[in-house]
Order: sequence, then structure tokens, then C-alpha cells
Amino acid sequence: MNKHDRSSPLGGASDSADAAVARDPVCGMSVKLGAGKPSLEHAGVTYHFCSRGCHDKFAAHPETYLSPKATRGEASPLPAGTKYTCPMHPQIVRDAPGDCPICGMALEPMGVPSADEGPNPELVDFKRRFWIGGALTLPLLVLTMGPYVGLGFLREIFGERATLWIELALGTPVILWSGWPFFIRGAKSVINRSLNMFTLIAMGVGAAYLFSVTAVLLPGIFPAGFRDPQGHVGVYFEAGAVIIVLVLLGQVMELGARERTGSAIRALLDLAAKTARVIRPDGREEEIPLEAVQVGDHLRVRPGDKVPVDGVVVEGRSSIDESMISGEPVPVEKVEGETVIGATINGTGSLVIRAERVGGDTVLSQIVEMVANAQRSRAPIQKLADSVAGLFVPAVIGIAILSFIAWAIWGPAPPLAYALVSAVAVLIIACPCALGLATPMSIMTATGRGAQAGVLIKNAEALERFAKVDTLIVDKTGTLTLGKPRLVAVLPQAGYREDEVLRLAASLERGSEHPLAEAIVTGAEDRGIALTKAEGFEAVTGKGVKGTVDGQPVALGNTKLLADLGLEGDALSGVANARRDEGETVMFVIVESKIAGLVSVADPVKETTPAALKALHALGLRIIMATGDNERTAKAVAARLGIDEIRADILPEEKARIIKALQAEGRKVAMAGDGVNDAPALAQADVGIAMGTGADVAIESSGLTLVRGDLNGIVRARKLARATMRNIRQNLFFALIYNGLGVPVAAGVLYPSLGILISPMFAAAAMSLSSVSVVGNALRLRSVKI
Repeated sequence: MNKHDRSSPLGGASDSADAAVARDPVCGMSVKLGAGKPSLEHAGVTYHFCSRGCHDKFAAHPETYLSPKATRGEASPLPAGTKYTCPMHPQIVRDAPGDCPICGMALEPMGVPSADEGPNPELVDFKRRFWIGGALTLPLLVLTMGPYVGLGFLREIFGERATLWIELALGTPVILWSGWPFFIRGAKSVINRSLNMFTLIAMGVGAAYLFSVTAVLLPGIFPAGFRDPQGHVGVYFEAGAVIIVLVLLGQVMELGARERTGSAIRALLDLAAKTARVIRPDGREEEIPLEAVQVGDHLRVRPGDKVPVDGVVVEGRSSIDESMISGEPVPVEKVEGETVIGATINGTGSLVIRAERVGGDTVLSQIVEMVANAQRSRAPIQKLADSVAGLFVPAVIGIAILSFIAWAIWGPAPPLAYALVSAVAVLIIACPCALGLATPMSIMTATGRGAQAGVLIKNAEALERFAKVDTLIVDKTGTLTLGKPRLVAVLPQAGYREDEVLRLAASLERGSEHPLAEAIVTGAEDRGIALTKAEGFEAVTGKGVKGTVDGQPVALGNTKLLADLGLEGDALSGVANARRDEGETVMFVIVESKIAGLVSVADPVKETTPAALKALHALGLRIIMATGDNERTAKAVAARLGIDEIRADILPEEKARIIKALQAEGRKVAMAGDGVNDAPALAQADVGIAMGTGADVAIESSGLTLVRGDLNGIVRARKLARATMRNIRQNLFFALIYNGLGVPVAAGVLYPSLGILISPMFAAAAMSLSSVSVVGNALRLRSVKI
């Protein structure tokens, strides 16, 4: 038998030489040999896999699947120094897990979760408590509610006294064990002087349980006001048990929903390749774990493979599906020198790329981190919910006390029993859990949805502000246009040749990183013009560049630079203006204080720009184009695109001043840009929108980042912001309407006229229903069309 077919207790081929199947060491499925399924040799053994996914997992960490003691489905240990925060109150940060001192919710680890993170331990615990509590509550309900549905004989079989002891035995583990986390959180809320939903649950259920236990153990101590006409003291074990089970159900649903919102992050993490095919200096190709890739490594990306890391194409040609990062379905053509993003999918061509960003520096890792941070941020509207909840709980306790007193004085017999039922019902139905969930659930869902559509939200405040924005300022280059201008004309003056004017201009511009400079240099190189080195290069911000080429002083720039040099450009103004009217950028070439000619550069408008601007207008935005180009060029572009206002011939620092002036007029301003020079304006705007293709400092200064640098991302962001704020308002309405109507009904205001009094069990069901409605409504954002 070939050594590569040696058997392995954990996978590999079967012992039999003629075996037709092998076991996948990752998932345990049977794999038919010779069926074209992926395989991998490791330590002299060939392992066979049911899919490329299992193959990649094994290749990344084979020891995980080969160790006999390898555990399955367990969460990876959290790194040392992990901080914990509350998903509803991100200002709470602790060094160890525990409960939030404000709302009582279990703290979650901060930072980016791992892709193989196990199930939420709180969710697992609450599910166990729910199922055990439900199993004990069901016979308790049959026993207590039996007389109302024809099962009264059960109580007669056991006898009334024995039945009460059975109720005590069934109800105690449900209330004291299944409901114990709620009592702990309720006690902490009092200690921390931050009353919340668990305060009300602990008080209501605790009062009902203690009353019932006392009624069973010491019935003789109760006055006549607690006895029914037959002389029995009523017990409420079933009410307390049902309340606990319903609250557990609400918590399980809420935790499950939060886990589903976190699935957006895990889905992004799962996009990453698990291995990379590195090309060694001697030409050998080797499959290595993704973690082993170093900056500068050359990697082979085969047809259909995922791009392992961010890099630059050094060989080959292909189209890349970037939809999982940008939200755009059309594949992007990639040739030598083009950048590629990790986790995108290669088409039919083969590429060799040079790794530029690995690990936490990749675009995907930064997206995941931004989404994780945004999901824990707070929107300003949440302050309203917090302030309402802060006043609501003490008010509810006061209403419960007044309800008890009113029923005890004016209620029917037995009055004290009615008083207790009413007070407990008020405490339970008023739990503000839905109020606390209203904003965080929507924000968590929206940020995940945005990431899937190529819209990265830095924090919840940016999302809320963007829904209110009425003015959008856009930069021209790189935002409305491709940002890759091309040389379209060289117009020499008398005494100068066209190639000589271009050679001087391009040689000078080789020292500049401006997109217009790149267009001139590329245009000269495409014409086969040999360039020389420029000395004393100087960039004059917003005007042009100066230097010395072949011993001659050369300058290249706009009319402001001409004025600085004391030159007149009137003779060429007609030609220049005609070009500008076509949307071209015209620059003067000055040699030894004489105008040698003009060079004209055009930056093509992105194909997506006209339709995106039309959609933004329909969404209620006034659009202003701010550009360093001259007014004629700006007007030509604005007229073609239907832009409302232009601000031309402005220096970078003037953009921030323009935004301040608009804000002083009462406008809510968003600014979209991509350059380093846009950072101050992006920070000044109510909402800064960075093009993901732009500079890192611009992205850092922004509240929103568009992975793909076109205006369609702004359209999606606007629709998402509006949908999210609408969703939050709906959630707050659901939460407040339940509490607003439920509290007076539970207190008994309808009893004198309609004879309606809500029992604690129905109060718990209504309270849970309010939370379910909020969670369900928030999850609708996962499928909102943007």
C-alpha cells in the first residue's frame, strides 16, 4: 500500500486497499474516493474532504482535528486582558465577566469575536433553565387551572392540603432555581441604585412566592381579608412560575436575536481564506496557514480561489468578485499593478499577488472591527429611552403600592388577596425590558446590514445624524469622478514643440503625488517621451508646482500660480476656457518666466455618479460640489450632473470653513471625500463620509465609510439611516404603548366598569410580548432594501 494511503484513526483513507470511501477528519462525513473531492497530504498521510471548506479548515490547523482529545464546538479561550461591556450600556467596561450595574444584562467581551466562537454561555444557561422550568410549570398549571377546564377531580384526588404542598414542590425549583439570575440582578439593581426591569420582576415574583410559602406553612397567621368564602388562603405558585418561564422565554429570544445580529460579524470573518499558496524564492509553491503570510510574500491565487490577503497584482490578469466587501455585483478587472482585497473571489484567471496587508491590517479585519465597535455604540435617541426608564421604574413601584392600598380598602372579598394580585401584576407588566431593547437591537442589526452592503458605520450617532442631514458636500476628484485623470491635450505656444512642453511638464510632475500629475507623467510615458530629473521640486498648495528641469526654471499650475509669478495668461484664456467648459482641467506650463503652453487633463465622471446623484436628490439632499478646480470647469461638471451649488477654486482648508458657514445657517451637513486634505472637513461635518478607496486619515475622520468609492454607497447609507431611525421610533412606540396601557389596566382601572383585572400570569405574557415585538421589528432591518 502506498505510504500516502496509510490509515489514520481520525481520517485519511481506509485500511483496505480497495476501500471506496474515507472519512472527512473535519466533519466526519464519508468521502467517496476518486470523485474529485479535495485532498491534502499531511505528515505522510493523505486526508480526503467533503468540501473545500473542510479542506481549508484542516489545512489551517491540522492538529485541531488530529488530536484524539480535540474538542468540538467549544469556544476559543479569550485573550488575556479582554475587557467586557454591556451591549445596552457601552460606557460600562469591566476587566472580568459579570452583570451590568445599570440594566443587569450579562457583560460581553469587547473587541472582534473569533470566527469559531462558541455559543453564548448565558444563552445556553437560560435555555436550560427555561426547559426545566417549563417542564415543572406545565403540571403545576394543570393542577391549579384544572377546575376551570374540567380537571377539578385532580385536586379532589389529592385533597386541598396535599395539593398545596405539591404546588410548593413544583413551583419552588422554577422560581428559586430557574428564576435565580433575575433575583440576583434585582438585588444588584437596588445595591447599585439603578432600578431596572429585574427590580420589578424580583419584587413581583418574590412577593408572590413568599406570600404563597407562608400561606402553605402558616395559614393561621393570615387575617380574614386574605381568605376566600370557603376560608382558604390563595397561593400564587403557578403565577410566579409562569412569570419566570415567560421572562426566560423573552430573554432566550432576545439573546438569540443578539446572536443573530452578531452573525453579521461572524459571516464577515468566515469570508476570509484559511490558507494561502505562497511562492518561495526558488519557485516552489506551498500551501500555508493564512496566519503565516508575511508582508512582501508572493502568493498564487488560482481561478475560483479566495484572495488570501490585501495585495498588489504582480503577474496575471483576472476579474475579481468584490461583492462581499463592496456590495457591488459586477466583477472588477484586475491587471498588474492593481490592488486586490482579501476574501474577494478570483474569477477564471490566475494571479500572483504581493502581500501588502496581513492579519489585523487587512480591509476585512478593519471592517469587522468597525462593525463590532459600532454595534456597541449608543445613538443619541437612546438617551431618551434611558431617561424614561430611569423615571419609569420608581413610578411603577409607587403605582403598585397605591394599587395595593386601594384594593385593600375598597376591593371585594378577600380584599388583601386582590390587592396583592394587582400590585404584582403592575410590577410585572411594567418591566421596561422592551424600552431598553428598542435602540440597541436596531443599531446592532443595522450596522451588520450596512457592512453587507459596503457601508461601514463607525458609531450609532453617525447613523442617527445622517438620517437628519439635508446638505451633502462632495469633492469632485475621486468622488464624482474616477480620480484617475488622463492627459487629453498638449497645446504649445509659438517657439515650443509639443513633445518638449510635455517633457518639461512631466519631468517636473514626477515629484508630485497628485492625480493630475500622474496623468501627465503617464501621458508622456505612453508617448515614449524620456523624462529627466527635476531639481528643487516645490508644491504650492492649491496652485501648482515649481522646480528646475535641465537647468531651466519650470512651473506648472493654474491662474493663481501665474499671478504669483507676475504673468498674464490673457492670450490663452479663450482656448483655456473652451477646454474648461468641457470639464477639463487646464494648466499652464511656464519656462523661464514665459508661458510655453498648456496641458489639459480630464478626469472621467464615474458611470454610477449621475444615477446616484438623482437618487440622492430624491432622498431630500441638496448637493454642493467643493473643488480646487476653477469655476468654469466646476460649472461644466455641475451642469452635466445636475448639482445644486458649486464652490470652486477653494483650498483644502477652506472646505471646513464652508461647512461651518452652512451649519451656522442651520443646515445639517454631510461631507464626502477621500483625500488627506479632506480630513479636517470630514471631521467638521455633522457626518463625514469617507470613500474606502481613499486615505486612512480620511477614513479615521469619518462616521461612515463606503468600501467601494462611489456615491451609490451614500444612497444606501441614507436609506439605511432612515430605515433604522424609523425602526427605532417604532420600537419605542411598541414599548411605551404596552407599558402605558398595561399599567393602569393591571392596577384595576377597568374593574369597576368592565370587571377586568389582569392576573400576574397574563401581565408576564404581555410584558414578554412587548419584548418579542421589539426584537422581531428590529430584525426586519436585516432584509431592508437599500
